[in-house]
Amino acid sequence: MKKPKILVVGSLVMDLIVSTERFPNSGETVFGRDFHTAPGGKGANQAVQAAKLGADVTMVGKVGDDSFGEILLASLNSHNVNTQFIKKAAGVSTAVGNIILEKKNNTTHNRIIVVPGANMKITPEDVAFLEDEVARYDMVMLQLEIPMQINEIVAEYAYKKGVPVMLNSAPSAPLSQALLSCLTYISPNEHEAQDITGICPNSEENIRKAADRLIEMGVQNALITLGSKGAVFVNKDVFLKSPCIDSGSPVDPTAAGDSFVGAFCTAVCLGADYESALRFANCAAGITVTRMGAQPSLPSIDEVLRVMQTNRLNTELFEQLRD
Repeated sequence: MKKPKILVVGSLVMDLIVSTERFPNSGETVFGRDFHTAPGGKGANQAVQAAKLGADVTMVGKVGDDSFGEILLASLNSHNVNTQFIKKAAGVSTAVGNIILEKKNNTTHNRIIVVPGANMKITPEDVAFLEDEVARYDMVMLQLEIPMQINEIVAEYAYKKGVPVMLNSAPSAPLSQALLSCLTYISPNEHEAQDITGICPNSEENIRKAADRLIEMGVQNALITLGSKGAVFVNKDVFLKSPCIDSGSPVDPTAAGDSFVGAFCTAVCLGADYESALRFANCAAGITVTRMGAQPSLPSIDEVLRVMQTNRLNTELFEQLRD
């Protein structure tokens, strides 16, 4: 089997994670339960998830010339992500994410502050080589933790070569018509979908309206994640809703969206229909929320297949992703 060949252009972030019983109010100090670090960043998370599911993944990005940068590169390399195009920015810190987890009443909520550091130092010159190289890939995955100009340049390169582009539109930011018109897929969560469309997807009717609006804006396919309510996929001809897959008690929602997007793109590149790709992605994300940290929580292909089998889902196509 030819492995799905995926290019990720995006962010690398060292996550600094604190858990507490409740978020502090303004000016207030509260005690935390514990603290640890974990490799993260939306781009790196999605790259690792696709690689752990069997894809051949290359990442383009930037880290600082510091210990956090070395740790992030080591994590990617350990998961067989090609890091030869990740550069180091002298005199700039590697990006960090300050993650606070509130754990109470068997629920977990998170608040995240990202200091972008080297992620925002990617230049057009750093990605110029992709104008020719992008045609080698089955899919390009983008997010919004790097300069918008870089996303626009890479999306245009891919569009001109006929390579599908997935934009995970997080964190929320204004999107140009030039970028939207180059996208094959866009994958906001419900909050980001509202920011882009002005429609709150708080009912099935409004979910449809928000998704339809994204299509009207020039995107070919809209994929809206709805947390515990699952996800929807919409284009001009199709409306699919896929429920969340329960894989155990939630521990940390960090990287669940990245797991979903990485799994969906891997499935589509493998040749899965959209309904099967949604189920596959929901299984991956369902596992991710039961674990702590970003990249440490991302499941392998064997783990996802076991969850699919438990839920009596057809795994025949995805068995090809095993080594």
